[in-house]
Amino acid sequence: MFGLGVPELAVIGLIIFVLFGGKKIPELMQGLGKGIKEFKKASKDVQDDLQKSIDDEPLKKIGEK
Repeated sequence: MFGLGVPELAVIGLIIFVLFGGKKIPELMQGLGKGIKEFKKASKDVQDDLQKSIDDEPLKKIGEK
């Protein structure tokens, strides 16, 4: 993962634990999870709107003639 090994990830995890404490980490992860979920939802909505526009385009051209 990004060229990081287990020792590097362990050090990063330890630093996060020291900085935020054991009680704040679950709250941070929950917020991160919600943010990722909202991002994926917004991305899917944009893709759906774009696909709908592409699908509707031929119908508009037929109706104009």
